[in-house]
Amino acid sequence: MSEPNSAPLPENLTHIVLSKYSHALLNALSTIKPKSKPDDISKITVSQTVSFLAIVYEKIRNAIEYREEHLIRRAAIERILKRRLALNAEGKGEAENLLRELLWARYFPNGSLGEEDIDVIQAILDKYLEIKKSVLSGRDSKTREYLYQFLMDLMTSEIEERLCPAEITRDSSYTYFVFQILKDKVKITHVPEEKKDTYLLTAIDKSYRKSDRPYQRYHLFITFYKPFSTYSEGELMELSTKFPEIFKKIDQIRHNSYVESLVKFVKKQLPPFLILFDMLNSKIANIQEVLSHRQKLWNQVDKTCREKYQQVSSRLRGIALRSLIYVFLTKMLMAIILEVPVSRYFYNEVNLRAVLINSIFPPFLMLLIIFFFKLPGEDNTKKVYERIIDVIDADESFETQIAYISNREKIKRPILIFGFTIFYSFTFLITLYLIYLVLDYLNFNIISKAIFIFFVSVISFFSYRIKRVVNEYKLEEKEGVLTPIVDFFFMPILSLGKFFSSEVARFNFFTIIFDFFIEAPFKLLIQVVEDWISFVKARKDEIV
Repeated sequence: MSEPNSAPLPENLTHIVLSKYSHALLNALSTIKPKSKPDDISKITVSQTVSFLAIVYEKIRNAIEYREEHLIRRAAIERILKRRLALNAEGKGEAENLLRELLWARYFPNGSLGEEDIDVIQAILDKYLEIKKSVLSGRDSKTREYLYQFLMDLMTSEIEERLCPAEITRDSSYTYFVFQILKDKVKITHVPEEKKDTYLLTAIDKSYRKSDRPYQRYHLFITFYKPFSTYSEGELMELSTKFPEIFKKIDQIRHNSYVESLVKFVKKQLPPFLILFDMLNSKIANIQEVLSHRQKLWNQVDKTCREKYQQVSSRLRGIALRSLIYVFLTKMLMAIILEVPVSRYFYNEVNLRAVLINSIFPPFLMLLIIFFFKLPGEDNTKKVYERIIDVIDADESFETQIAYISNREKIKRPILIFGFTIFYSFTFLITLYLIYLVLDYLNFNIISKAIFIFFVSVISFFSYRIKRVVNEYKLEEKEGVLTPIVDFFFMPILSLGKFFSSEVARFNFFTIIFDFFIEAPFKLLIQVVEDWISFVKARKDEIV
């Protein structure tokens, strides 16, 4: 495929002069070196048999707590540490136990961590646990809980980043590049540049890096200060008196209304950056030459886009499967278990048709919704190509269009707001009433009706979240003619799904069972099995 609207061009029109930010990014990436592997004596290895058991367990455990894939490892570190520190509050020797559990589950390749990593992580653990005593002492329970979780978020984020420095350095370089390109394209009226830059960095962290709360807190903390591991004990103790105020200000930044506005702005700008970064990650030979020549750049952008579109299709199936497992294990299974006995108790009968529909229809609905998702096409690829040139080119003329975010309060019109509220509530009633009529026709009792609405709303919300994967590489999303009508009936269901997924998930019955009644004894069993395998291997080596 040739360059869009291609025709023979003179050399001065085919050549792209890279900007200083593009050169800086290429230089930063060229200096990144992979984490050095430990020697054969100091490296930590675990049994393949034990690893198989741990991997199976982690797959099941992660299925019941929906997270983005890149956030699972840090969450596992937090889960492991909370369990182990509950039994060993001082944390002595827990670094090795943590690393072994991570190797068991293949969060890191077997043999990729060693004694040096144990020393580094143990030092981080010791500092955090010492500071925790000082910070939590003499405070009320609510404040203690807040500060404890904040410190846990910082500690687990720092531990993960120290264990995969090359990956984190690369992501940080990309984040800074996005920031440098976009910082002059957005203005917030009557807000100082320094604050606006902080809000923008936070928005990029949320949208590009897709950081969750722990990582957002950690990245903001190290933006203003330094990782704990770089402070001396005296410096940390002196700083710790300010932690409650620092933590509060960080969360205020995270929840600032400007950040949410900037997140929407950044998301619209991301597709060309994602394609560009994927090209850089592919380690293409002479990448600077490719980026500097329009025809070569187009060939590579076209190839990369088609690959990413294909990957999106595969990811859709994977995410849909994970979402279905999550809904089934945490919500659907419990509801079905309750539906039969409760219906029998109150109505002296069980509507098997209702039970069957409540089991089959929600997964079918998700598959149906995903079927109508439309992947990007060649027009989108051309727009991405043109925008990549704008991003990497030294010519900054495209920066003339600036997005302004006003800090003026919107004029409140009580009567209009009241009317909209009534109308929006009316959509809830219409949608729910229509569902009620259909279910009533199928002889659903009130319990089966409630379960049906619960399932459908949660599945719809997960489908909406999955749609974001499809839109990741779309530079512009066109709204269909019927979109407002669909939204009229669909928004109430989405709102209910969001409520159920966020609020009810706090009382995830299966999470409690796994964390308190299964994981601890299971991991203890794995430890015993590994110790036995090591013992037998040692005896075998003695014979040889």
